[in-house]
Amino acid sequence: MPRYFYIVRDRQGKKISGVEDASTQEEAVSRLQAKDLIVITLFPEVKEAVGLKAEVAAEAKFRPKHSRVTSDDLVLFCRQLATLLGAGVTILKSLDIISQQVSSRKLYSIIKTLQKDMEGGFSFHEAMAKHPAVFSELWINLVESGEASGNLALVLGRLAGYLERNEAFKRKIISALIYPAILLFAGTGALLFLTIKIIPTFTELFKGFDIDLPLLTQMLVAVSEFIRGWILYIVIGIAVGTVMVRRYISTKPGRKAFEKVLFKLPVFGEFFRILVIERFTSEMATLVESGVPILYSLEITEHSVNNLTLGEIISQVKDDVREGKPLSQPLERSGFFDPMAVQMVTIGEEIGELSNMFKRLNAFYQEFVDTFLTRLTTMFEPFMLVFMGVIIGIMVIGMFLPIFKIAQIK
Repeated sequence: MPRYFYIVRDRQGKKISGVEDASTQEEAVSRLQAKDLIVITLFPEVKEAVGLKAEVAAEAKFRPKHSRVTSDDLVLFCRQLATLLGAGVTILKSLDIISQQVSSRKLYSIIKTLQKDMEGGFSFHEAMAKHPAVFSELWINLVESGEASGNLALVLGRLAGYLERNEAFKRKIISALIYPAILLFAGTGALLFLTIKIIPTFTELFKGFDIDLPLLTQMLVAVSEFIRGWILYIVIGIAVGTVMVRRYISTKPGRKAFEKVLFKLPVFGEFFRILVIERFTSEMATLVESGVPILYSLEITEHSVNNLTLGEIISQVKDDVREGKPLSQPLERSGFFDPMAVQMVTIGEEIGELSNMFKRLNAFYQEFVDTFLTRLTTMFEPFMLVFMGVIIGIMVIGMFLPIFKIAQIK
């Protein structure tokens, strides 16, 4: 009779390992579950030679497409794992199946390492914690919650939903900003072409005539000569300035100063604030719904919102909650959250529906960002066209004024 090596946890959370005799893998799982144990890992004690050869042959044919781990790779990995576990496939077998389908060489290697670590006695979240560059705290804590509750498939399904919504939201933002960026790039290129190429051509033409150039023409010629003579230094200056600013922003004081300026920008400051809150509500909704305690949820979001200002606020909120205060009180005191958000969190705490309230807040803020970007795109096009028309019109007038003077010479 086949023998199966297992790693399980009892109802107290204690990890137990051993060997179970059973006709099939499903029978081994059923026997362990009948003993009120939560199965973490289960695999045959010895692999058959034929099966091993087939596995090696399959791996030899498999060729991942790229080296790095993209967000799409992680979304697909999470969704596939949730689906396989939900269908009753063991976690090791699920990882083995997924490893033959991933597009990332790095993720393929990590999955194989996860399998080896789990066969060596590690739980899934412990094995994932060895790869912090790929699996964030959000991943690790949710998986730990799922393992402890015995609902790993359900928790991974929620995590996959969060990752899918997050990626769709990012793509929506990028798509909305592509057209304005193209317009800005084309407009800047057109102005540089006129300044560097067209104006000097007219300037050479005017030198052959003994006329005084109009003030507007003189100004355009001066700007053109300045840009042509200093363009290399201007480009170098912009590059050096960008590098220095980025280095300053990478420091904690620089980051805080940058965020302070960002949130105080007219019109756009509110947009950036809402964008940060949207990320916070999305993560909190997923964590709380998955059974992660509120303090752990705040701890995770503090490090994953990628914003020092909100991170410091969450840290203070966490301290207040630890002292027994309601979550809504420190949120209101921070002044960073809208009164509506505070009220919804208050109601969520009172009726025990905090995760649903965070979901509704997240949907509201996503709609706000969506509307803002749609309006920005709609307004930017006519504004850019009018701006370009005025600038080019001024340049054309400035170049043709001397021609009118030349035409009047008898």
